[in-house]
Amino acid sequence: MTHLYLDVDGPLIPFGGPSAYPAFRETGTLLDRVDPAHGPRLLALGCELMWATTWGEDANAHIAPLLGLPRLPVVAWPDEDPPPRVHWKTPGLVACAAGRPFGWLDDEITDADRAWVAAMHPGRALLRRVDARVGLTEEDYAAVRAFTAS
Repeated sequence: MTHLYLDVDGPLIPFGGPSAYPAFRETGTLLDRVDPAHGPRLLALGCELMWATTWGEDANAHIAPLLGLPRLPVVAWPDEDPPPRVHWKTPGLVACAAGRPFGWLDDEITDADRAWVAAMHPGRALLRRVDARVGLTEEDYAAVRAFTAS
């Protein structure tokens, strides 16, 4: 089964846009921006969902319940620094995938990450940069569906 690595800040909690965000609850925190509709949509992708975020286990405590998601595995990050220009998450995700196909939804993915994954990961990979100003969109979901169907 394809791993799908999920970042929280940006993809699930949008920020930095020019206008106000819809609030799905009234706590007065950034968690108000977490759209509960993402949970069923993520589950419908048929991937093994995994947290790939600095939230770590806190994503299971605070984000998963808002989305109606079960407790998800959390990627363990290596202690070593990544190669120059490569995001610090990238080597850990490749190690976690262990040659299996994976998708990654994050707002900080660059061409350097794509090149490093292409060179270092023998399996297929979708590195999808999400616009942090709006969070996950239908186009992001469609890209994952197309990737898993191919």
